[in-house]
Amino acid sequence: MCGIAGIACLPGHRPDKAVLQSMARALCHRGPNGEGFYETGSAALVHRRLSIVDLEGGAQPLVQGKLALVANGEIYNDPALRQGLANAPFKTGSDCEAPLFLWPDSDVDYTLQLRGMYAIALLDETGSDSVLTLSRDPFGIKPLYYAQLSCGVIFASEPQVLLATGLTSRAVRPQARDQLLQAQFVAGRETIYPGIMRVLPGETLRFVNGVLDRAKRQPSRSGKIDHSLTEEAALTRLDEALMDSVQAHERADVPFGMFLSGGIDSTAVLAAMTRLGNGAPLAWTARFDAGSVDESASAAETAKVLGAQHRVLTVTEAMVWQDLPRIVSCLDDPVADYAVIPSWFLAREARKDVTVILSGEGGDELFGGYGRYRRAMRPWWRGGRLPWRRGIVDKIVSLETGKQWREVFAPPVEETRLRAVQALDLDEWLPNDLLIKLDRCLMAHAIEGRTPLLDPALSKLAWSLPDTLKVRDGHGKYLLRLWVEKHVPGSAPFAPKQGFTVPVGQWIASKSARLGPLVTNCDAFRGVIAPNVIRGVFDKAEGRRERHAAWALLFYALWHRLHIERTPVDGDVFETLAS
Repeated sequence: MCGIAGIACLPGHRPDKAVLQSMARALCHRGPNGEGFYETGSAALVHRRLSIVDLEGGAQPLVQGKLALVANGEIYNDPALRQGLANAPFKTGSDCEAPLFLWPDSDVDYTLQLRGMYAIALLDETGSDSVLTLSRDPFGIKPLYYAQLSCGVIFASEPQVLLATGLTSRAVRPQARDQLLQAQFVAGRETIYPGIMRVLPGETLRFVNGVLDRAKRQPSRSGKIDHSLTEEAALTRLDEALMDSVQAHERADVPFGMFLSGGIDSTAVLAAMTRLGNGAPLAWTARFDAGSVDESASAAETAKVLGAQHRVLTVTEAMVWQDLPRIVSCLDDPVADYAVIPSWFLAREARKDVTVILSGEGGDELFGGYGRYRRAMRPWWRGGRLPWRRGIVDKIVSLETGKQWREVFAPPVEETRLRAVQALDLDEWLPNDLLIKLDRCLMAHAIEGRTPLLDPALSKLAWSLPDTLKVRDGHGKYLLRLWVEKHVPGSAPFAPKQGFTVPVGQWIASKSARLGPLVTNCDAFRGVIAPNVIRGVFDKAEGRRERHAAWALLFYALWHRLHIERTPVDGDVFETLAS
C-alpha cells in the first residue's frame, strides 16, 4: 500500500522538480516508510511507500532497463507469476515487480494476468516514444486520478495531490455537488473538481508523449447465470473460493487484523481467517455511547466462538464533534456516508497494533444483500422500484441542477433486475463510496485495507448464481448465510438483522441551534441554497428525512471549508465552520 504520482509531458515540456516535490509531500500520509523518484527528460514517477511485503528490498520505483513502475496495492498471485517468469531478472521480493516483465509481451493487456488490488503507473521509453500506462484493478479498490493539462498529463492516488501542484483548480462542478448532496457520493469518471478525472475500475489508459492514445477496460464481472448450479455445489465452490481468497489476502510481512461489524460479511471473513490457523486474529468493533443499535455484543460472541482477540471501541458524540474535521479532511474525493466516522476511529485505534486490515466490503454487492435489491425484484404493483430514484434532500432543498444528478444511475442491461441493480452498484456505489471511504480512512493512519470478498474467483461464482441463491424468503446473501451457518457454531445468520447505524441525526438535533447558523453562513451555499431553507432543515433535524439532509449539508459545508477554502484542520466542528 502506497501513494503514487507523476507526469508525462507533451513534446517541448519537461517535468518540473518543484511539482514533483509538491506531489511527494502531499502523499506522505500514504507512505511514511520511504520516498522514491524516477525522472527522464519527458516524464517522471513519484512514490511514497508503506512497507508491507519485502520490507527491506521492495522500494519503488521499480526499474528494468528503460521500463519503470510505481504501484499502490498488492498483487496476490505474485508467487505464481514469478514461477511463470522463471527467467526474468527479478531484483526484489516486491509483489509489484512482475508487471515489468509482463508488459513487453502483453502491452495494455498485462493486467489480465494480475489478481489483486492495484493502481499502477508504468513508463516505457524503450522506443522513440514515451509511453505512460495507468491501470486500476477491476473493482476499483485502489484509487487513481489524472488530469490533462497544457503541459501533458499528471496523475496521483488522490485528487488533493493534483491540487497541491497548483496546476488544477480548487473549484466545484455544480452537478457533482448536487449529486453529493443527493446520493452521498460523486459517480462516474468526472470528480467534483473540474478537469480531474478518475481512472475507472478495471481501466487501463495509455498515453503516448503525454496524449491519451488508448483505453481498455476489464470488467469486475462476466458470464451468465448457471441455472444448473445446485445449492450444494454452489456452497462447495463458495467455500473453496473464499478460503483461497482469504489466504491470499493474509500474505504480508507485517501484523494484520480485521474490522468485525457483527454482520454476515465480516463474520465470514473472520471464520475463514481462523480456519486457516495462523493464530488468533485481532478484530475491532465500533459501538456508540448512545442512540444507536449496538452490535458489539454479538460481534464479541462471534469473536469468542472463533477464537479471535476482540476489541471494542466506543465512539462518543464528543469525539465526533472534535475529530469530524480531520475525518472530512481525508476525504478529498467526498463521501458523505456517515460510516466514515467509525471507519476513521477504528483505523486510528488499529494502527497501534497492525499495518493491514481485512474487511467485508463487497459482500452485499456480489451476493445480493441490500434491501434495495429485494425492492427492485418486486413488480411495480407490489412496491417494486429501482434504486437512486429519490435523493437525500429531495423535496427539502431545491438544487441548481435539478434531477441531473440521477443521469449516471441507469442500471445496465442484465439477465434479471437483481443483476442489473447489482451491476450498477458494482460500477458506482462500491468504488465511489464504500471503497473510497475505506481507502481514505485507513490511509489517513497509514493502514492498508484489504477486501477478500472482492476477488475474481468470488466474483465469477457470484455472477453465475441464480437469483434464488442470492435472495430467498426475504433474505439477501442467501448462499453466504448458509456458509456462515455451517462454519460458525451457534451463529444465527437468518435471524432478523438489526442494522448498523451511526446516530448522527441525534447528535445534530442536539446541536442544531448552534450548527444551523454556522452551516447557513458557509461560503459553500452562497447563491446555491437560500439561508432560510438551511435553517429550516436544522430546526427540524429530529425528523427522519431532515436529519439525513442536515448531515449532508453539514458534511458538504465542512468539506468545502477544508478542501476548497483550505481552512487549516486545527479545531473542532464549530471552530472550523466559524473560521
